[in-house]
Amino acid sequence: MSTRVRFRQTPHHALERPYAFQVVQTAGMAKNKRKRNPKTVLKLPDLEQSKSAVLNSLTSRSSQRSYDHAIREFIDWYCSEPRLAFNKTVVTRYRISLEQAQYASSTINLRLAAIRRLAYEAADCGLLSPDLAAGIRRVKGVKKHGMRIGNWLTAEQGKRLLAVFDGGNLRGKRDYAMVAVLLGCGLRRAEAANLAVEDLQQREEHWVVADLVGKGGHVRTVPVPSWVKVAVDDWLAAAGVTTGPIFRAINKGQRIGKTGFSPKVIWGVVKGGSSKCGIDNVAPHDLRRYAAFGIGVAPAPACAMKLAGSLSRSSSCSVTSVSRRRSATWAASSDSEMRSTTRSVSNQPRRKYALVALADLAVVILRSAGAAVAVFCQCYRRTLWGQAV
Repeated sequence: MSTRVRFRQTPHHALERPYAFQVVQTAGMAKNKRKRNPKTVLKLPDLEQSKSAVLNSLTSRSSQRSYDHAIREFIDWYCSEPRLAFNKTVVTRYRISLEQAQYASSTINLRLAAIRRLAYEAADCGLLSPDLAAGIRRVKGVKKHGMRIGNWLTAEQGKRLLAVFDGGNLRGKRDYAMVAVLLGCGLRRAEAANLAVEDLQQREEHWVVADLVGKGGHVRTVPVPSWVKVAVDDWLAAAGVTTGPIFRAINKGQRIGKTGFSPKVIWGVVKGGSSKCGIDNVAPHDLRRYAAFGIGVAPAPACAMKLAGSLSRSSSCSVTSVSRRRSATWAASSDSEMRSTTRSVSNQPRRKYALVALADLAVVILRSAGAAVAVFCQCYRRTLWGQAV
């Protein structure tokens, strides 16, 4: 006998459904494969990508420079040990290593801020888990106890530093004028490098750097001493500069460039001049702290840092006007008297508050004592009344 096997014919719409479902499922799997899973260990390409994202989010050049240096230092330390996870524990270990290296608290906090920003950008790019980034952002900074006094130049050291530069050639005149601007006007490196001829203006028979845009976008006007203006004019006349940047590059053929230079050039000039005159550990920022005595310029103590454009409260003083023509002894005595007067004035409200608190405490004690006496008298009265009855 022959057995017939009949095959049931499947409709076309039934065949189309599994195929369409397979296409959708394949597309979904491909989409899931494209998604990057957050990592715990970041490699050098991931760190460089996050670093570029951090630097692109900053607008200030000084912030970009400081964050770039802080992130590069952390990447060198992070990549020195293999298979090191990027989490809160690792960042805490890095903070401990910075403390052991005896870095200042402000330096450590700046580097931790850069690392927190790096973790945030890595999590935003999908390279790091958001939980790990949140843990890194919870790493506490170092408390600041007191303030370092820094390096201050005396009158003799200022004269020695200026005497190093030879005024017989173009490079010596430029360096002399540049150091004179740092000493007399208290400008930062970037501000001195970007200083233009148009910025020097005359106001009420005095030369000033008008509307100088400094750190953080703060605008201020800086007075220019006469001896600084003479040095700048000497350099401009020798170089033939009438417009544009004041301080420019000079090549080996004594040809002057048309554009300015970076602040690193000023760093090298100050370091070279300080090493020649025997002054160690002098940075360009140290020249803003104290303008030398006896060079024709008044001293710039800590309370004059506000005029120099300092943004920190610790380096600024509440005194708004300081005489620019007084001796060092008078400055020290007047500053001490001013501090004692300020302390006595600031202590008066504290004493008043203390007396008011003592008066309130006495009233409370008397009220409680009066209530106790009243209760005792009432009980004693009841006792006597009971005995009489």
